Amino acid sequence: MSELRFLTAGESHGPCLTAILEGLPAGLALDIEAINRDLARRQQGYGRGGRMKIEKDKAEILSGVRFGETLGGPITLRVVNRDFANWTDRMAAFGAPSGEPVTAARPGHADLTGCKKYARSDIRDILERSSARETTMRVAVGALCKEFLRSLGIDVVSHVTKIGGVAVNPDHIDVMSIGRTESELNCCDAEAEERMKARIREAMAAGDTLGGTFEVIVRGVPVGLGAHIQWDRRLDARLAGAMMSIQAIKGVEIGAGFRYADQPGSVMHDEMYIEGTHVYRRTNNAGGLEGGMTNGEPVVVRAVMKPIPTLMQPLHSIDIASKKPVLACKERSDACAVSAASVVGEAMTAFVIAQAIVEKFGGDAMVDVRTALSAYNERVEKDW
Repeated sequence: MSELRFLTAGESHGPCLTAILEGLPAGLALDIEAINRDLARRQQGYGRGGRMKIEKDKAEILSGVRFGETLGGPITLRVVNRDFANWTDRMAAFGAPSGEPVTAARPGHADLTGCKKYARSDIRDILERSSARETTMRVAVGALCKEFLRSLGIDVVSHVTKIGGVAVNPDHIDVMSIGRTESELNCCDAEAEERMKARIREAMAAGDTLGGTFEVIVRGVPVGLGAHIQWDRRLDARLAGAMMSIQAIKGVEIGAGFRYADQPGSVMHDEMYIEGTHVYRRTNNAGGLEGGMTNGEPVVVRAVMKPIPTLMQPLHSIDIASKKPVLACKERSDACAVSAASVVGEAMTAFVIAQAIVEKFGGDAMVDVRTALSAYNERVEKDW
């Protein structure tokens, strides 16, 4: 069975970040600038910290691509950390330890639990890998998956819907503008964005941080990705797991999500209509997924990001060395990174959808994938 999978490696202040993506069919035309555009989007956003002024992420492809086309083998991606020049001694792979160990754990971060689990006495051994800097490579991998999906007529976009309690007005959003905005916060409601920025400025002045919510939409998905027959093949479960794997994400919903608790089934279920042999729905509360499978409507996934745990006004905590009360350590941080998280959410969603496409239509070459997808779509439409 064909399988799409990836791994990332690297530390936040190490020499570089890397990823290996395996399973993309041969013959997919790639644009390195499409990857770099998404990497730039991940770094942008109102409320980002000083690290984004240092790093200007650019991806290198070290294997699996020749003359702009995939070869079918593993694709190796690398992004160099420019800031490593300032951390060479403290992050050296060998030699004597340099610099003071970090011992003041941050509430809400992996610091304390990670040190206990891995028997480390320096929190830096944990925070370097648990850092959201790792999502750089997820975005690079996701950009390749988006290129794959785009070649099959499938589009993945995102937008921010709430920050610090300030929510967009759905009536102000043109659905087709999602993914095409030049907004600093990836927000399609200009009035709400200005109020979001004001809240971020307030948080920055107070040394505080803000979270929020974002939405990812996938258009052009064929009917029947995923399966109802086993728990781990349900596509909504896989999408939720992928979203929850993103640092600081604490909740996920598909379609109307928790609003199902407020209304009866007669209001919330998407009634079906038919035109010729084409079945369609006038609403999409299910978010494009029924019984763990895509139903032909756009896939809609939302996630909530908690406020970043590194505060410039540190919270009460403990020192893992002295076992005494202290204020948590301060690493360079963002006041708000919800817009960046929306780009990572796009990437993870694109990966899961691409993975499901590869599983269902297989093929070692793009020509085979396109042929299989076309035949399947024709059969599904004709059957009805």
